[in-house]
Amino acid sequence: MTDDNAHKIDGQGLGALESRLREDLKFLCWPGKAWVPARDGVSDVVIIGGGMCGMVAWMALKTGGIHDIRLLDRSPAGREGPWLTYARMETLRSPKELTGPAYGHGSLSFQAWYRAQCGTDAWDALDKIPRPMWMEYLRWYRRVLDIPVENEVSVDLVEPEGDLLRLHLSGAQSGSVLCRKLVFATGRDGTGKPNIPNFVRNLDQRFWAHSADEIDFAALKGKRVAVVGVGASAVDNAAEALEHGAAEVRHLIRRPEMPTVNKMMGIGSFGFTAGYARLPDAWRWRFMQYSFATQTPPPHGSTLRVSRHPNAYFHFGKAVTSTTEHRGAVQVGFADGTGYETDFVILGTGFATDPMARTEFGGVADDILLWQDVYTPPAEERSADLGRFPYLNPDFTFRAKNEDSAPWLSNVYCFNYGAAASLGKVSGDVPGISEGAAWLAREIAAKFYFEDVDQHWNGMLEYAMPELDGSEWTPSELQADQKKGKVA
Repeated sequence: MTDDNAHKIDGQGLGALESRLREDLKFLCWPGKAWVPARDGVSDVVIIGGGMCGMVAWMALKTGGIHDIRLLDRSPAGREGPWLTYARMETLRSPKELTGPAYGHGSLSFQAWYRAQCGTDAWDALDKIPRPMWMEYLRWYRRVLDIPVENEVSVDLVEPEGDLLRLHLSGAQSGSVLCRKLVFATGRDGTGKPNIPNFVRNLDQRFWAHSADEIDFAALKGKRVAVVGVGASAVDNAAEALEHGAAEVRHLIRRPEMPTVNKMMGIGSFGFTAGYARLPDAWRWRFMQYSFATQTPPPHGSTLRVSRHPNAYFHFGKAVTSTTEHRGAVQVGFADGTGYETDFVILGTGFATDPMARTEFGGVADDILLWQDVYTPPAEERSADLGRFPYLNPDFTFRAKNEDSAPWLSNVYCFNYGAAASLGKVSGDVPGISEGAAWLAREIAAKFYFEDVDQHWNGMLEYAMPELDGSEWTPSELQADQKKGKVA
């Protein structure tokens, strides 16, 4: 029956799919029954980030009957997340069949969205999902669910106010708002910042950019370009430079050889998603550190996008230690004592997870508990990068180094890449995002219920809606036979 319905929407346009989705949601009594006691002037949940993570978190909370939610994003409408800004890959890495933020609803998946417009044959022929198309899908996701994202609103500072949180805003809205729970659904750099190596600290910004920056690739036409790193963002930016006419692009790679195996993909399963967070610290660290050490390779297609150019080069064993300006060019120094001259440097060095870099936490940022505060790995497993990840509670909330210094952090949820070390890949990547959202919603719901348990108890005592009105039965007397002691 399901397959028949699926075929009916193939190539029939989004109208047919949207009708089916609305019917499916109605069958499931969506959204869930509201049950959280209202507080005047206070939002139950504020979600920072209106991209994929924020929207599926909203979907999960609504499903669970939590409705007083505000969803804020600093970007203009339709440009949430990295997809049309610093993400420069041609296609997503994830297999096209993954359900992503569909949250268990087949009609809400990318596959259903694509097939409704293009049909099964086109779906079968599709290899990977083009990056701009993924953004089109997310825009549709927002529209079809009527998700009320408030765009061009930035949360600049979070402060406790009794048992609430006061968020100071700027942009399209200024002033402040109060909420009970705050969710950081802020993506890859959600608990940190772009990783800027020390070797460019003294180099004029005219000569370098991070892969997450806005880069004028047209200005690189005819220029020599050096790209530090060989991860996905590095090769995507190298390809952009080459396609815009760079004279040459040279990857400067610290590793002695190209990473070729995505170790995490080899163990991806529901068991890993469900079980990782319950492992002892030593096992969680071991899994994540090994993934970091072996490095996720750039996608096959992205790498070919670079290597098909005759003026593209991959230089291994070239750890950059310095950059200096010399006569309008950049002198790059390597750990092996050699050097190289280029016109522009692109840092494909990823993001540094460092909650202390987040201005939203104000002075409390230094009090956030990190993995390096809790766990000391064996020498062969040391990783400064992994040590700076926040050491989260099992419900996604932050912890303070001194529990008495910032108890309000237990109302702030890390639903972004920063949760990976503590809870696994459930709050930033396509494969596990729906499972992570369901987990987050259950934890927030449980905390709300505990905090309001007196009101729920009183509600039980006061509930007086009869299910029987007295017309359903006729009372009768019970008469006993006195001699035999039996009922007559």
